[in-house]
Amino acid sequence: MIFVTGATGHVGNVLVSELSKRGELVRALALPGEAIDHIKKPGVEIVRGDVRDKDLLIRYCKDVDTVFHLAAIISILPVNKKEIYEVNVGGVKNILEACKLNHVDRLVYTSSIHAFAEPEPGSEISESLPFNPTKTSGFYGKSKAEAALNVMAAIQSGLNAVIICPTGIIGPYDYKLSEMGNLVRLYLKDRLKMGVDGSFDFVDVRDIVEGEIKAAKELDKGEVLLLGGQTMTIRKFLELLHEISGKIKVQHFLPKTAASILSLFSSIHYMISKEKAALTPYAIHALTRNYKYSYDKAKNTIGYKPRNIKDSLRDYINWLKSEDICET
Repeated sequence: MIFVTGATGHVGNVLVSELSKRGELVRALALPGEAIDHIKKPGVEIVRGDVRDKDLLIRYCKDVDTVFHLAAIISILPVNKKEIYEVNVGGVKNILEACKLNHVDRLVYTSSIHAFAEPEPGSEISESLPFNPTKTSGFYGKSKAEAALNVMAAIQSGLNAVIICPTGIIGPYDYKLSEMGNLVRLYLKDRLKMGVDGSFDFVDVRDIVEGEIKAAKELDKGEVLLLGGQTMTIRKFLELLHEISGKIKVQHFLPKTAASILSLFSSIHYMISKEKAALTPYAIHALTRNYKYSYDKAKNTIGYKPRNIKDSLRDYINWLKSEDICET
């Protein structure tokens, strides 16, 4: 039996579907009230609950061989700090205790590229960097760094666990509309009028899932693995959207200072309207660091081979249109 937390999220639902296709028995955790139609698959037992409930996790980890812990609050806005900490840090502490008490064979914890200590702009990001909450930016990144340190401590105490750090995840089956999904949606609706002079690494959700499954089976205990795809400028990313969709090409790109100022107003608008913001101070910070990302370790250890990002974006756009998400 495999237990997946965060099963309705972008990575979670694709992981549940893939495990089902492979004939695995899966226990999938969804929050009370969450839509679950997209994870109703053969061999999947859907259970309800919150990772902040330790007793519930202990119960759901019974008779489980492998746990994929994906549940987290992903936020690039400085809001809901208490809830982010309770889920991203407290939820990890709870799953560690549940795995320990139930003698789970393997825990795969999905952290984030933002959990690593930040080097100088333009540097390479790889697994050689430490997890350090005081040397990463944003409350989300700090929460993921602290949680990763807790997992490392549990590994030192004997838990068989590995840590996965994805870069910017894109691709189909994005039912909750991630930050990247919202950006693509805004572009397709001709509402994205300008970009940012910066860059990031983008990876297909299906490649992340393949990497997670391989890591669960092949990676040595205690290993940290960065899963990336293709590093590109935001100009290039938006050019690819233009080539695929035929929509109007974005012509204007803001330097860091101007983008940072605009992002403050965008964040205030979000807090008033609750409409997803295209620009936030943390997003601008991440995009203008212009890091290079190395997934050489993943290639060498699990044979990781991410697909071309243009193919991912084409599938992403087709899926968004098929779900009528571009029209909302």
